[in-house]
Amino acid sequence: MQGRFKRDGSASAEPEPHGGTGPMAVSSSPQHAQNQGKHAAGDGGERPGRPGAPAPSGQTGPAAAAKQPKGPVGPGSRMALRNWRISTRLVSLLALPVVAATSLGAMRISQSLDDMQQLDNMKLLTDMTKQATELAAALQEERDQSAGPLAHGSKASAISIKGDREKTDRALKNFLESSEEIDSASKNGTLHGVRDSLVGLASDLNDLNKIRSTAYESRENSTRTVDAYHRLISHLLDLSQDMAEATSNPEMIQRTRALAAFSTAKEYASVQRAVIAAALPATNTKAGDLSENDRLYAEAALQSQRSELRSFTSIYGDGAEELLKPIDQGNPTIEATDKYAGRVLGTDGAIEEIERRSYQDWLDDSSTKIQQMKNIEHTLLEDMEQKARELRSESEREAIISGALILLVLGVSLVGAFVMARSMIRSLRRLEDTATRVAQDRLPELVKQLSESDPQDVDTSVESVGLHSRDEIGRVAAAFDDVHREAVRLAAEQALLRGNVNAMFTNLSRRSQGLIQRQLSLISELESREADPDQLSSLFKLDHLATRMRRNGENLLVLAGEEPGRRWTRPVPLVDVLRAAASEVEQYERIELSSVPTTEVAGRVVNDLVHLLAELLENATSFSSPQTKVKVTGHALPDGRVLIEIHDTGIGLSPEDLAAINERLASPPTVDVSVSRRMGLFVVGRLSQRHGIRIQLRPSDSGGTTALVMLPVDVAQGGKKPQPKQGQGPGISGGPAAAQAAAGAAAARRAAAGQG
Repeated sequence: MQGRFKRDGSASAEPEPHGGTGPMAVSSSPQHAQNQGKHAAGDGGERPGRPGAPAPSGQTGPAAAAKQPKGPVGPGSRMALRNWRISTRLVSLLALPVVAATSLGAMRISQSLDDMQQLDNMKLLTDMTKQATELAAALQEERDQSAGPLAHGSKASAISIKGDREKTDRALKNFLESSEEIDSASKNGTLHGVRDSLVGLASDLNDLNKIRSTAYESRENSTRTVDAYHRLISHLLDLSQDMAEATSNPEMIQRTRALAAFSTAKEYASVQRAVIAAALPATNTKAGDLSENDRLYAEAALQSQRSELRSFTSIYGDGAEELLKPIDQGNPTIEATDKYAGRVLGTDGAIEEIERRSYQDWLDDSSTKIQQMKNIEHTLLEDMEQKARELRSESEREAIISGALILLVLGVSLVGAFVMARSMIRSLRRLEDTATRVAQDRLPELVKQLSESDPQDVDTSVESVGLHSRDEIGRVAAAFDDVHREAVRLAAEQALLRGNVNAMFTNLSRRSQGLIQRQLSLISELESREADPDQLSSLFKLDHLATRMRRNGENLLVLAGEEPGRRWTRPVPLVDVLRAAASEVEQYERIELSSVPTTEVAGRVVNDLVHLLAELLENATSFSSPQTKVKVTGHALPDGRVLIEIHDTGIGLSPEDLAAINERLASPPTVDVSVSRRMGLFVVGRLSQRHGIRIQLRPSDSGGTTALVMLPVDVAQGGKKPQPKQGQGPGISGGPAAAQAAAGAAAARRAAAGQG
């Protein structure tokens, strides 16, 4: 049975001998299969130019290569941009501006954090400046209060001098402790300049004890001691200039410079107090003694004081005059002190000519002005601290607002992008789902209904995708609806055309069946009158050919989906059905029946089963050696079914061919041109499917192929339980004897002439 179905399931292209049909009856013998000749192409074989046909043998080389498709084939790599999902593309598209906005926002927040760090450093420097100012004030008091007693060698004020120095030591200790915080803050890369200044200042402060040990030893040169203190104080006051490193705020820089100018003016006022105190005696009974060098030094300090006050007024701006009122006007003591200092320092020897006073009187009067300047200095420091706190709070507030705005903008952007992407993706998914359902379910189901029913009874209306937007997705959905409607229309037209073809097949088959029936009747009449064996043999051959022609006509009815015109009303023994099927085969003498159970076939199935078995037997005899037998056996199963086995001894089929053939037998394809070239396979599948008969091909243990035909209970039992016939054994054996052949032919004729 191997030659009937090729590896691809297609039929061989041999010429149809003796009216045989399709791949189930294409040749009477292997010798006929070898004589294909030019007629092979005319039997439905594929011709050049037909879709799916191979290229002609002459078209090879460049000509054949030119017909091959060019360019990329298939969707390509999963990572290719064109294969990305729409959601992935939208996320990637939105990720760029989101990342950019996030980066800019992060930079803005980082800048705010840097500003906050700078303001923290500025607050630290403000505290450090306050400690430095207090230490400078303590040094000024120590220098000024000790000038008179040490310059005149008085021991009465030793206790007060010791107290001033202890105050200075405490202020120095606080200052050094505060400088450690600057050292810690400088480790993060900031305040390096301030730290270096503090290191140098700490080194200078180590010389304080040395300055104290030699303070005012030279009676005529107090400037040496005053200047030594002055250098330490000037270094302390310079720290306020370093505060500009901590901020870029113009107002804060202005306040820092104003504080530095005023503190310097206060220092010059203190220098004058110290020089004059060193020149005055302990009592007012004697005149003071101010050397020219000391006078010039103090006079320069007076000029510098006035210059620094003018600078302060210029830097501070509005409000400076109001701030300086306590020292400029309204205080007689301060005015008298300034007048006295101007007279003493203005002219050489003036200190001996003006009123006499002790250094203690001078210190008491001049300290009024110094105290007022301390108050102003303290006010400036408090203003700076307040401004630093305000800037710190403002920077922190800006950072919080910036972060909140960035998060708000990102949130709004992401929500808006999500809403837009969701609307697009929902439309695309709806289009995708609808297209998938149409392609996989609706359209195949509709085509199946059109192929199985009258097209006019099938609902061919098309359900729209439901996307009516004006964007590209809506236009694609509308185009898909148009394509869907056109596909349904073409399927309906094809079904109508197929129905017309089936109707044509039916009409032709019915007419042929009538003519063949008359021909068989005539041949039967001639056989009954003829006594010559040779003539009778010829009539038998004509009878056989007419029977095969009738089967071909019935094949057309099966292709058209029609029921056979011949139908039995009573059950028929299975052995008679097998004999009738064998009689329709050209090489019926090679068929051997054995062990056929005594069961009857339902009358409604008899003709179709004869047709089905005849196709299988035709295939077995045509593609096996003429010297071999085709054995047909039957087995009655306990559940009432009957298994019929047809064994041949051909070369067999490959597992792939068997699988393909069994698949086609289980699920016959739709009628088309290819079915006409594989008519036997299609007819067997259709007939078995009509009555629930299972057919399977499998390799035979002795070589060749075995066809298994499983008859269901309602077919095998004839609608009732089997009744063994009287005088008949469990099985009937048949052979190639002429008497049995004649009986088979007679059974076939009786089946043909039976009344439904």
